[in-house]
Amino acid sequence: MTSQSWSPSNYATHANFVPNLTVDVVKLLQPSSEWSILDLGCGDGVLTKKLEGICNKVVGVDSSPEMIEAAKQLGCQDARVVDGHELDPAQFEEKFDAVFSNAALHWMKKDPAAVIRGVRDVLKPNGRFVGEMGGHLNCHELHSALIHAVNKRGQNGVELSPWFFPTVEEYAELLEANGFKVEHIELVPRITPLPTDVGGWVRTFGGSFFKPFDRETQEEMIQEVMDFLKPVCYRQNQWSVMYVRLRFVAFRV
Repeated sequence: MTSQSWSPSNYATHANFVPNLTVDVVKLLQPSSEWSILDLGCGDGVLTKKLEGICNKVVGVDSSPEMIEAAKQLGCQDARVVDGHELDPAQFEEKFDAVFSNAALHWMKKDPAAVIRGVRDVLKPNGRFVGEMGGHLNCHELHSALIHAVNKRGQNGVELSPWFFPTVEEYAELLEANGFKVEHIELVPRITPLPTDVGGWVRTFGGSFFKPFDRETQEEMIQEVMDFLKPVCYRQNQWSVMYVRLRFVAFRV
């Protein structure tokens, strides 16, 4: 979905909070035991596996072959390599009662409207689209530090950023312009303690920023970001980041 490379082991070590902090968005989904669900951007399948215990059928898709392999090893029954920009009903045996997405849509920066249209096309009439993604100001301190580290080395940090963090108004307009009626949408700030440190977070999620640089420069940049953020993001032996989540429920018109 971006040029980001994914390591399932790094993800499990440095970002295990991503599938763990999902109680609220799953409540919004209100899954039924009779439903078929598409988990869009399923990653390593931890949440997909939980949904399989609730619903009749769950198909997990992700653009990363490495993450799909991890999902299969976890025991997910149906996990496929599919780019979220290229959803097509012909890829699936039937249309879905719901499309669910956690912590993935903000990676689909190339054409968010195309992603939404693809979701619409694979849903049954009146099917629901429920998601949580990075919203406006998500991880703003880290994002700004990474952009600055890139810019000072003569590259364009905004262009290298892999993320799309919309406002409520911006994403609601995209949904409504592409075949959905929005029932609920909100921004939710959430201070998020990291399981390791900011360096681990950057190595897991920030790979796109480092592609123009050699390994030595990459390590220099990571240390620079850590040093810059430590006065505000590190307290009592704990690194934390201000996440801002955009949660929504929309129905296919």
